[in-house]
Amino acid sequence: MAGHHGKFVWYELMTTDTQAAETFYKDVVGWDARDAGMPGVSYTLFTKGEQQVAGLMTMPQGALEMNVPPAWLGYIGVDDVDAAAEDVAAKGGKIHRAPDDIPGIGRFAIATDPHGAVFALFTGIGAPPPAVDPMAPGQIGWHELMSGDLDTAFPFYAGAFGWTKDQGMDMGEMGTYQIFAIDGAQAGGMMTKPKDIPSPYWLYYFSVPALDTAIERIKSGGGKIVLEPMEVPGGAWIVQALDPQGALFALVGQRG
Repeated sequence: MAGHHGKFVWYELMTTDTQAAETFYKDVVGWDARDAGMPGVSYTLFTKGEQQVAGLMTMPQGALEMNVPPAWLGYIGVDDVDAAAEDVAAKGGKIHRAPDDIPGIGRFAIATDPHGAVFALFTGIGAPPPAVDPMAPGQIGWHELMSGDLDTAFPFYAGAFGWTKDQGMDMGEMGTYQIFAIDGAQAGGMMTKPKDIPSPYWLYYFSVPALDTAIERIKSGGGKIVLEPMEVPGGAWIVQALDPQGALFALVGQRG
């Protein structure tokens, strides 16, 4: 998957009730879903048109035993997973699952940054999928890190993946919201988490065509709004929510 080093290339929901989650996200985000057809593995693909957007799987038994809550995981593309894992560890991160193969798909590893935010490393087999507009309905429009400490978190990701600083927004007492770019294009933002948030995390924003309609579907589907609609620079609106199993996600789009 040449040319994708440092880019988010996949997203995956690990949850306690995959059937309920499939129904919820199909309704809220507008995805279709189908079985991945992987021998011996139950794995669902969320799709938009012909494009595969994200995956869905039951949480591993080990995670359940540790009371790890359902959550979305982002995969960052790298040229060489083994080398990238060594680099992440050398820069103060931690590898929680050593590099391993997904037959016929690629190679991956699970990691945390120096403050504990989880992400995955991935090298795929074959040609990468075509580029898409991140704000097109059903795509992932934004990547946001509530970091343990912005001043050290940003250099970690910049060093590991080549991300660069874009606009920095003064959020008053909350500090700076640092927008970052990947290959020159704005891809997300990060800031030091508020003290009342127990641990750092990545949050992914799914693009929808009509935010108010999606909010009503969140509520009717058993989800919960945790951040009411807020306008962001550029004229789009966002909302943050929990799905019925407790996984945090966000939506971005126009009102309506």
